Amino acid sequence: MELQQFIAPDGAKLAWRDQGEGAALIMLPGLTRTGADFDYLLPHLPGGLRVIRPDYRGRGGSDWTGAASYTVIQEAADLVALMDHLGLEKAALLGTSRGGMIAMYMAAVPEMRARLTGICLNDIGPVIEHDGLMRIFDYLGRNPVAKTYAELAEALPRLMAGFANVPASRWAEEVTRHYHETAQGLRINYDPALRESFLAAFQGGKVPAAWPLFEACAGLPLALLRGANSDLLSRDTVAEMRRRRPDMLFAEVPDRAHIPFLDEPESIALIREWLAQISA
Repeated sequence: MELQQFIAPDGAKLAWRDQGEGAALIMLPGLTRTGADFDYLLPHLPGGLRVIRPDYRGRGGSDWTGAASYTVIQEAADLVALMDHLGLEKAALLGTSRGGMIAMYMAAVPEMRARLTGICLNDIGPVIEHDGLMRIFDYLGRNPVAKTYAELAEALPRLMAGFANVPASRWAEEVTRHYHETAQGLRINYDPALRESFLAAFQGGKVPAAWPLFEACAGLPLALLRGANSDLLSRDTVAEMRRRRPDMLFAEVPDRAHIPFLDEPESIALIREWLAQISA
């Protein structure tokens, strides 16, 4: 799917992918990821959907605009600007990790919430676990030691703790999505300044719980996926989310940590059930 670009209010060129016709579903990737992350899920979606996949500023095909602009608040504003550019009054949001944080934030801002028809969260909630944050701090903004796609794909089964029964072909796909292979070795496909922004937001790894953002999702069709071995979203947090929202759809994906790929049977079934709620 060819990337397109539009000009954000501050002049930044921001990229997105757009396909299909029908009710709008916007897929929001994780912190360092791009809309290509959802390639695995696309073949399993029902018909009658217009699927839009943005690249946040500083990632993928979008302009690098500096550490101060890489925030949930700015990324939510960029999403609203994209919806306006596309003439979309409303859309459902499927948010992976950072994307889920953006979705919950939008639910808490009245003028943004009015644009939402539902939220699906992929391995993210209002409480972010310290161990998961420390793991992100360790790699964020740094190029891998591996020099080639093949070398990194071979190493990933050892490096990706909590993942099991992942075919080698999937790791080979993953490395091409997140890195550029150069004569000097593998390079990240996002602005290294994202590290500065993230560290400023989560100083010392202490993150206040964001239950008010979760509560703001009340009244919207809501679904939650959790990797069974996730170090970012705990079972205790999930239990409290389900207590507060008994109607929230939920599935745990075995053999996955942070984050599920979304083409697992459990992921597909939950996302399709959630989409059916929205269209009902």
